[in-house]
Amino acid sequence: MKVFLRRVVTISRQASVHQLAKSAAKEVFVADDLSEALQITRTVNPDLVFFDHYYTAEKVRKFLETPDNKSARVPVVIVFDGEGDTDLSIEEFRRAGVFDYLRSSSDYGRLKQIVARLKQESDKTRGSDENFSYFAEDYAADASIVGRSEAVIEQLKMIKLVAQSRCNPVLILGETGTGKELAARAVHNLRSPKERFVALNCAALTASLLESELFGHMKGSFTGADREKIGLLEMAGTGSVFLDEISEMPTGLQAKLLRVLQEREFRKVGGVETIHCKATIIASSNKDLNKEIEAKRFRRDLYYRLNICPILIEPLRSPRRRQDIRILAEYFLKTSSLCPEKQGKVTGITQLAIEALERHDWPGNVRELCNVIERAILFETADKIGLSSIVIDSADSGREHIRGFSLAKAERELIARALQETGWQKTQAATLLGISRATLYAKVEQYNIKKDLDRQKDAQSYYSEEDLPEAVAVS
Repeated sequence: MKVFLRRVVTISRQASVHQLAKSAAKEVFVADDLSEALQITRTVNPDLVFFDHYYTAEKVRKFLETPDNKSARVPVVIVFDGEGDTDLSIEEFRRAGVFDYLRSSSDYGRLKQIVARLKQESDKTRGSDENFSYFAEDYAADASIVGRSEAVIEQLKMIKLVAQSRCNPVLILGETGTGKELAARAVHNLRSPKERFVALNCAALTASLLESELFGHMKGSFTGADREKIGLLEMAGTGSVFLDEISEMPTGLQAKLLRVLQEREFRKVGGVETIHCKATIIASSNKDLNKEIEAKRFRRDLYYRLNICPILIEPLRSPRRRQDIRILAEYFLKTSSLCPEKQGKVTGITQLAIEALERHDWPGNVRELCNVIERAILFETADKIGLSSIVIDSADSGREHIRGFSLAKAERELIARALQETGWQKTQAATLLGISRATLYAKVEQYNIKKDLDRQKDAQSYYSEEDLPEAVAVS
């Protein structure tokens, strides 16, 4: 069967249903339950969702009537088991809102017709923006990591290479907010998708609690241990344990972890029984571990044991990742659920706002960019995020605070600059600022802005030209 669709989500544990989905789309995402399916649907915007026959019409209706209403726009197809009379069930599912059905997981002929119909409707109703991919095409099905830059593609290649090997432990290095846990989950999903993924932040707990969480403890092994506890290394089974910010782990506990990595066994706190560790151990750090070794805060032998084939995640300010800023900003706008009442109303970002985002160094990386976009959605009153709604904490970028700054002064000079750059073409200036022409006329009159060749000098009395777009704010 020729592949027509880009992405399909299957809510099923049946291998035959998964195979069916693979014949219909290039990228297949598997969900075990409704909650996971909703999360995947919000993230990847699929063309079709498969439910197997174990789900009732009521559960399908619940899926389609979620509060954010995104899943309601995704066609749903029910896959029956090929046994018994399904006509009554089909009618129930139709009333629940399904798009179509297959009588069995081998009904490839009907699937071909459904896919062709979806493709035809998609070509009629979807614009080019709907078909835009936020993901690198060859890796989207393996890792839901937004970005199409050279740096992201290299990162995805390394994730796939490591996941398909027997490399254990796995080390992920990158600054705060770059998406180290997303990379860890991608490794886990490629290596052991049906097993558990458990995460532990090494900076969030004291040494004793961290040891107990990792290894578990026996009843009575210390004050307050009123029952036996299973540690994450045991709980993960053949899945993955993610040790976030491993550089914050106390050196004494580092030695115990090293033994686990070398011997693949451990004991609970206060226990005598040896437990075999079958899990993949994935560690991350936002610090330079070589400097931590020199400062005697991290064990050299543990570093050598971890550093087999490290996955490096470049910061957002890297020249090789700059093109992802626009993609990430648009993705966060599309997937944000911060203001449900604004979903579908704020539909884009003005060019001037994008340029301001691309000038910023993003010390908080992707996490900081996400926060800025969500804040902008909260502030924005128009259909596109304008420069006025982009509020970036300048303290994070190390710049000096603006002396004598006022919102009115910033607004006046920003409007004057836009008019100057467009040769006083007010329609163009309004578009550049992300406001209506009527609003621009009102602001020009309010601030008594006149065509003035010396206007740029006035702007520089408040802040530098580099700072001006980030200082905010046109309402």
